[in-house]
Amino acid sequence: MTADEAPHILVVDDDERLRRLLRKYLTDHGYLVSTAADAAEARAQMAALAFDLLVLDVMMPGENGLDLTKALRADGAAVPILMLTAMGETEDRINGLANGADDYLAKPFEPRELLLRIASILRRTAPAPAPAAEAAAGDVPPVLRFGAFQYDRTREDLSHDGVRIHLTGAEAALLRALADHPFEVLGREDLAAMTGTSGAGRNVDVQVTRLRKKLEDDPRLPRYLQTVRGKGYMLRPD
Repeated sequence: MTADEAPHILVVDDDERLRRLLRKYLTDHGYLVSTAADAAEARAQMAALAFDLLVLDVMMPGENGLDLTKALRADGAAVPILMLTAMGETEDRINGLANGADDYLAKPFEPRELLLRIASILRRTAPAPAPAAEAAAGDVPPVLRFGAFQYDRTREDLSHDGVRIHLTGAEAALLRALADHPFEVLGREDLAAMTGTSGAGRNVDVQVTRLRKKLEDDPRLPRYLQTVRGKGYMLRPD
């Protein structure tokens, strides 16, 4: 597994020292890790990148971890959340889980337990295996449909109910690459090479997020341009 295919974790904690330690520890164990100091920074990063898991501190200034989790779930965000907190009371754990967290770990914690809990969450929330492609790229139909959307591969044209949707050059290149290989999982590095995207995996994530806003009815719950955890992205037309 390459670095760009590893699960991408966002660590959100106002303790700078802990952020640095967790970033190094999780990176050393094969994860791609980003960090944020508060809920606002976390929101900004999530708007630009797709994450496979949030490791989220409860006790933060401003919008705390419980409030952020509740807001994300209310907005339909399905990203798994592991909460960290110095509070160990039963009621606090219940509140965290009731607000939509997938698991709860009280500080101080044993780093190996954190690894086990992360691995467990990722296993539980992994999507079902995608169906194998039934045709080679050369046999893909010229027009792919996604609900009310359709993509003409010959003209490289995306439309919604007959109205053409403008795509940037980077978005068009990404959709073309994915449409040539429907139902196939394409890694971030592969997509970067196929589209000439600089910055490799991270910039591919940004373009995927932007393309979802134009391709999906609800980009927060993608139906057609899906993330396959630990592997990359897949286009699933109707």
